[in-house]
Amino acid sequence: MKKRVIIMGAAGRDFHNFNVFFRDNDEYEVVAFTATQIPNIEGRKYPAVLAGSLYPNGIDIYPESELDNLIKKFNVDLVVFSYSDVPHEYVMHKASQAMVAGASFMLLGPKQTMVKSTKPVIAICAGRTGSGKSQTTRRVVEILRDMGKKVVVVRHPMPYGDLAEQKVQRFATYEDLDIQKCTIEEREEYEPHIDRGAIVYAGVDYEAILRQAEQEADVVLWDGGNNDFPFYQPDLMITVVDPHRPGHEVTYHPGEINVRMADVIVINKEDTADFEDIEMVRENVRNVNPNAVIIDAASPLFVEDISKIANKKVVVVEDGPTLTHGGMSYGAGYIAAIKYGASEIVSPKPYAVGTIASTYAKYGQVEDVLPAMGYSDQQIKDLEVTLNNVPADVVVSGTPIDISRLVKLNKPIVRVGYELEEIGKPTLQDIIHEKMGW
Repeated sequence: MKKRVIIMGAAGRDFHNFNVFFRDNDEYEVVAFTATQIPNIEGRKYPAVLAGSLYPNGIDIYPESELDNLIKKFNVDLVVFSYSDVPHEYVMHKASQAMVAGASFMLLGPKQTMVKSTKPVIAICAGRTGSGKSQTTRRVVEILRDMGKKVVVVRHPMPYGDLAEQKVQRFATYEDLDIQKCTIEEREEYEPHIDRGAIVYAGVDYEAILRQAEQEADVVLWDGGNNDFPFYQPDLMITVVDPHRPGHEVTYHPGEINVRMADVIVINKEDTADFEDIEMVRENVRNVNPNAVIIDAASPLFVEDISKIANKKVVVVEDGPTLTHGGMSYGAGYIAAIKYGASEIVSPKPYAVGTIASTYAKYGQVEDVLPAMGYSDQQIKDLEVTLNNVPADVVVSGTPIDISRLVKLNKPIVRVGYELEEIGKPTLQDIIHEKMGW
């Protein structure tokens, strides 16, 4: 008898685990996916064209809130947990829930899920969402291009639209983002690479993505999402940790896996963190991975026009995932508003409408800033209305994209950027040169 399986996910790791472990495996029958974290990703179907010959009707995707009933309805033998950026305790609560409902519980690890590339792979991962993967990836792209390497970035999945159409996605221009109807979250990750002339791949079927990316790459750069571990077997693995959340590097799943696997640990944001928190992170890293090289780093801010912030009432908009399942209450925009003398930071919460108001209700730690949520046209419209409702002089934007391309604002916008800056030796360039021989 085949074991009947539910895969718990959030439109990312769940689909990859299915593709590489379950899709052509006669020992299992995947009867359902569940979805959480991201709005409006349930109620779809993993399509037959991606699910393979064992699933001619595809596989339905349900809300995770229905897990208990689904286990009973489908007489499920095994629940496979397949999403990221949650406390260890949360994972075991889900395990307990599944077991009481009648199923066993499973986590698939790197050995069972990593795909081997024909090209060198450097992976950038993190202990938590919002630790600084993106600027670290940008820094590594610059280093590799200075070494004369053709770099292709493969980004962790964010397939929130038509899954069949998103099997393999390639982004080289802003027009590609528009054609493929990218969400704000996707644009936050892709636009900075496109601005630097890098090719970005993403999608659903990551072996197919890799085989296409290999055709135009000297080196594949895995740009991780949340705090998930890589889909590809890395030749060099770099993990970024955040001293603003000390202790999380060893108490969150699967971020601790990234810390334990890493060849290099980057302790980021040291310019804005307390010394005691930096040293706590350093000690935790050394305890679980004493062989890792530790790089100290900062994420200095770059502001378009400081004079537009000084003595102004501002509303701050930040990178969405950092504030939501990343658990932060502020980001680079808020830090810049304080640093450069805003007279008042006006909370957007009382002025939020629709899906943005729902986001505030769900993530109680967010009070003074606005998450740049934009998973649908309606949510982008709600973001626009909320920003325009706030009685402020200027919008300070800490999101990596130019949101004025997506929303029509009734007040000027000041963008805040941030890049990785290593402190002392060794640098990432030193490590890449040594480890990769380039």
